[in-house]
Amino acid sequence: MSRINATEARENLADVLNRVAYGKDRVLITRRGKDLVAIVPIEDLELIERLEDEIDVREVKKALADARRNGTVPWLEAKKDLEL
Repeated sequence: MSRINATEARENLADVLNRVAYGKDRVLITRRGKDLVAIVPIEDLELIERLEDEIDVREVKKALADARRNGTVPWLEAKKDLEL
């Protein structure tokens, strides 16, 4: 993974985009020595989003199983408890 500062990224944006899009490089952009953002190939982003979706589905399944096992709290009761 390459690391460049924001000024360099701005001055060489076309080159940075080409390195990422065609060279499959990942570029970490820094500001004042701190990591700020990353530019990654679209395939990497799609993979991250698929993984996040899979994690979300697993969490929902766990929550539903827990609700079946332990029951649920009526909305009005939960709302009162949360002072909403």
